[in-house]
Amino acid sequence: MSDADDALAFAALVLALAGELVQGIHQRVLDAGFADLRPTHGFAFARISQGGATAADLAEHLGVTKQAAAQLVDELVRKGYVERTAHPTDARARLLRLTEHGWACTRAADAAAAQAVQPYRDLLGPERFSALVGDLAALGPKGPIRPAW
Repeated sequence: MSDADDALAFAALVLALAGELVQGIHQRVLDAGFADLRPTHGFAFARISQGGATAADLAEHLGVTKQAAAQLVDELVRKGYVERTAHPTDARARLLRLTEHGWACTRAADAAAAQAVQPYRDLLGPERFSALVGDLAALGPKGPIRPAW
């Protein structure tokens, strides 16, 4: 196989596995009782759960406009997953914080992720799987993990 063929195969496999993984996690989150969410919400939760996030921070993290992020935040607030709190240094900005319902969903997503990768661990065995994780970490993303819009 040529270098070009390897590159195309690598790209196709990583993209396919990423899509499969996102859908597997999402389906398990739905099955856990969070049926009003989309995969995009999980990417938002990942940033909000780190603390100190504003809608502008979320926009940058997701690679969307501030208006799109504001609409997403409005939706998550309306659904009870996120709340807005006062920003300690900027009166115009509001900090985003997961509610208990949001944290429950995050815990369900963490469990879903572990379940979704288990077939890969089973197929490769623990040592090869750990080595693969190490290799992927070496290649790893240099920025936020974003949905594929």
